[in-house]
Amino acid sequence: MNVQWKGVFPAVTTKFTENDKLDIPAFLSNIEAQLNAGVDGIILGGTLGEASTLTDEEKATLVKETVAFVGGKVPVIMNVAEQSTAKAIQAAEEARKNGASGLMLLPPMRYKADDGETVAYFKAVAQSTPLPIMIYNNPVDYRILVTLDMFAELATEENIQAVKESTREVGNITKMKNRFGDRFKILSGVDTIALESLVLGADGWVAGLVCAFPAETVAIYKLVKEGRIEEAVKINRWFYPLLELDVHPKLVQNIKLAEVCTNLGTETVRLPRLSLEGAEREQVLAIINEALENRPVLPDFKKERELISL
Repeated sequence: MNVQWKGVFPAVTTKFTENDKLDIPAFLSNIEAQLNAGVDGIILGGTLGEASTLTDEEKATLVKETVAFVGGKVPVIMNVAEQSTAKAIQAAEEARKNGASGLMLLPPMRYKADDGETVAYFKAVAQSTPLPIMIYNNPVDYRILVTLDMFAELATEENIQAVKESTREVGNITKMKNRFGDRFKILSGVDTIALESLVLGADGWVAGLVCAFPAETVAIYKLVKEGRIEEAVKINRWFYPLLELDVHPKLVQNIKLAEVCTNLGTETVRLPRLSLEGAEREQVLAIINEALENRPVLPDFKKERELISL
């Protein structure tokens, strides 16, 4: 399936049962909610998906189940975060065989590769697969910055098509557009600055709180792209305390708790993570409950389109 690399791409959580198995019914229930809200793709096995705790078999199951469930409505993207080039190439091939439409590719894990090593790693994976690739640029969490000069080298690989922009520097979007035009699609990867990123020209949003609030996330994206900035800002201001739950070491626990509160998931995480408890849990619940009490009325985009067509 062709990947456009624009719109809202939820980085979905992985659901687990109480006995630490994949909870496929709960997982697919959330995917259904994302599709109903109008998302443009699904990303599996990222940080929110607790990728570092998943076995290769579980990753394969998630891809197969998601691909079958979405039935071609949106592309399914698999995250690749490995310690060696050989393992990354193997993971990319497994994702392809299992039906993934594209890859989100992180730099090498654990070893802090230099610029040349990082470019060589990305190129080796790209040359091993026909799948389109989105580079994940997140130096805050993964210690490796993919610079503009590195992207210039990567531009020779046609299937490296996009970047998940998580440098926390919104000016990087303008720098990328000024240097490369539309060569690389840019998707904001930080919930708290997604609106600003979209205004500056980002093509999409790899979102976290979308897992619990899909309709609100899609509404902000659509409003910005329609030039209805004031409406988008109003929803974003309501959303902001929730969005801050994404830029936190316990973002997985935070967002899974939000999913429970919106009836879109379960709170169970996989060790070494532990579910939130005590005052910490109450603090996050207070943020979620206040947002739910003041949930905004969203535009009826479908009705608006029907009126325009009359």
